[in-house]
Amino acid sequence: MRYILASKSPRRKDLMKYISSDFLIAIEDIDESSSYNLSPVEAVKEIAKRKGEAVYKSYPKDLIISADTIVVLNNKIIGKPKDEIDAMKILKELSNQTHYVYTGFAIHYQGKLIVDAVETKVIFNKLNDELIKDYVKSGSPLDKAGAYGIQDNDNFPIIKNIIGSYDNVVGFPVKEIKEKIEEIVK
Repeated sequence: MRYILASKSPRRKDLMKYISSDFLIAIEDIDESSSYNLSPVEAVKEIAKRKGEAVYKSYPKDLIISADTIVVLNNKIIGKPKDEIDAMKILKELSNQTHYVYTGFAIHYQGKLIVDAVETKVIFNKLNDELIKDYVKSGSPLDKAGAYGIQDNDNFPIIKNIIGSYDNVVGFPVKEIKEKIEEIVK
């Protein structure tokens, strides 16, 4: 069985190594905008499913894993920042707040499909302007949902606590994906 990761995310690629050391990356662009009218959980599941379907067409004999991650604060979806100014605005919104990270994932294998989502509660520290500016200047927040990466917390103490899966906040809940792979390959 060959594994295909349907994602260009370097963080997902790193975590995929905990599922299989031998995998390919294949990406097909999809229009995500039609999923924005769904609930956050349904949106990430639908986007992950469609990402995987697009790749599955080219690799029907392989196991395809796709994912999508969003940040939700007060029922509002926060995507990736448009630029540095947007990243600073997002981080100020998240400062001293509790929000949720949802990752939807889909596994396509030999005509079978499993779609699921994982929720993690994230509690931010109160962030001062200097920390926000330094963090945004590092460039790290610019390609991440919610304008932050939990893996940056050692250098930029933005997160006070998480309740749930650390890997989910990174964008690839390894434990849950492994469990669903075991189900689908039976």
